[in-house]
Amino acid sequence: MEIFSTAFLVALVAGALRQTTPLLFTALGGMFNERSGVVNIALEGIINFGALAAAVTVQLVEAPYLAHDPNARIWWIPWLGVLAAIVVGVLVAWIHAVVSIRYRADQIVSGTAVNMLSFGLPSILLLFLYGNTSDSKDVVHRILPMDAYLPFLRDFFSTPLGRILDQSPLVYLAFLLVPLTYYLLFKTPWGLRLRSVGENPEAADSLGINVFWMRYQGVLLSGVLAGLAGAYLSISELNHFTRLMAAGRGFIALAALIFGQWHPLGILGATLLFGFAEAFRILIEGTGILPSPLIQAFPFVLTMLVLAGFIGRARPPAAIGKPYEK
Repeated sequence: MEIFSTAFLVALVAGALRQTTPLLFTALGGMFNERSGVVNIALEGIINFGALAAAVTVQLVEAPYLAHDPNARIWWIPWLGVLAAIVVGVLVAWIHAVVSIRYRADQIVSGTAVNMLSFGLPSILLLFLYGNTSDSKDVVHRILPMDAYLPFLRDFFSTPLGRILDQSPLVYLAFLLVPLTYYLLFKTPWGLRLRSVGENPEAADSLGINVFWMRYQGVLLSGVLAGLAGAYLSISELNHFTRLMAAGRGFIALAALIFGQWHPLGILGATLLFGFAEAFRILIEGTGILPSPLIQAFPFVLTMLVLAGFIGRARPPAAIGKPYEK
């Protein structure tokens, strides 16, 4: 594919939207927990657990239907996988929340423990279910692009603009969450309370705000959105779960969160930057323009450069990472 041709640019923009989606879900989730004053580097692990839950749920639920009729297509099965990813994401986030908020353990250590658990526990479950430690079975009922749900627009989806917009419904959901989270965080009393416990929990407590409950809500919301990111990876972008499926996206999302100044619009811009970088890497890999190891490292090098140049000017919530005692 010739670089800067129409086909390349269409593929680049469409790929950037796909690569941005899991980062945007995760970074917006991280925004809630960090605005409440809790560090959650367990986002990487929550993505892995969400991806596993989605793929395994869909595969197990669809198996009896496919055994009866190999051509069976039931519309609700992939959405059941999305729900499973959200539930598992919330459960994992709840573990981190209890350890960090109730027992006031070191939040970095707690998040690291969740990440390490996500590296090993899926292998045990995969071995039990499928006889291997790396991949689940392929699912048939994955979340398809929009042309599958809007067949009357297939002529439009064959145009260059249509190929860009022919994305999974989860891509649209991720971008719609940006104005929704902005409104929730900055235009509602709930958002004001959440931000207050991340800036000055003592003052918030003196006004009758339940600091612990607000922080629990922030961390659990991060579990919802990181679980959605995992579901997108395993049953929308692909059709199976692979061990370590997050592939560093949780950490890149944290970098985007810092670069975006803990603000939904800033996070959108930062995740789009990283999404374009990853899409560009995928498109030029194998072309011989640059050595393959250098191309594969490009998104992570970009992440480090952005943080190295920006992190000193970033202003996090004042009480982030500090356990609260009444």
